Amino acid sequence: MIMGNAFAAITVMTVGIGAPFVLAYGADPAAIGILALTCGYCGTLCTPMAANFNIVPVAMLDMKDRMGVIKKQVLPAMVMIVVQIVYMLIAQ
Repeated sequence: MIMGNAFAAITVMTVGIGAPFVLAYGADPAAIGILALTCGYCGTLCTPMAANFNIVPVAMLDMKDRMGVIKKQVLPAMVMIVVQIVYMLIAQ
């Protein structure tokens, strides 16, 4: 959620910072990409910075609650991040 968008920020952070450290320990590059992108979407679903998911639907549907879309996405995002953390612990 700190980065806000899985499309740009998480990709840059993973490729530039995370992957070199994790690859040095012999991790699978495909697993790193999958985990990084899906973890990034947890933040994307919960922040208004991700306009394509959270701001545009509110404007197009003329919703009265500006945070209505985010409120509906919080539970799936939290479930997804817990699953990702458990997977990272198991896959060590």
